Amino acid sequence: MENLKLRFTTRGPIPGTARSTIVGVVASGNLEVLLERVLDQNECAVEIATPVRGYDDVWKAVVADFVERASPGGMRISINDGGARPDTVALRLMQGVRTMEAGDE
Repeated sequence: MENLKLRFTTRGPIPGTARSTIVGVVASGNLEVLLERVLDQNECAVEIATPVRGYDDVWKAVVADFVERASPGGMRISINDGGARPDTVALRLMQGVRTMEAGDE
């Protein structure tokens, strides 16, 4: 199992009041993403657990692009990968942010 830990500085927090959300299903060969609003408003930490080795640079690029687009400040994001493609990773991350924006505590 490969474990990656990434940290970013963001422009600010995402809107909304939801404290956490989970999207996706890892058992289907996809991935699940847990977002928790627990960090400082300009910080984002991403932890990735994946059985696929050798794709660190791809993970870093996909997550860095997501952080630049969404500015998920305040978020600790945990990703449990089941072999998802990069476009699916990007989709689930944005789905998680939109769910956090729309949700209530």
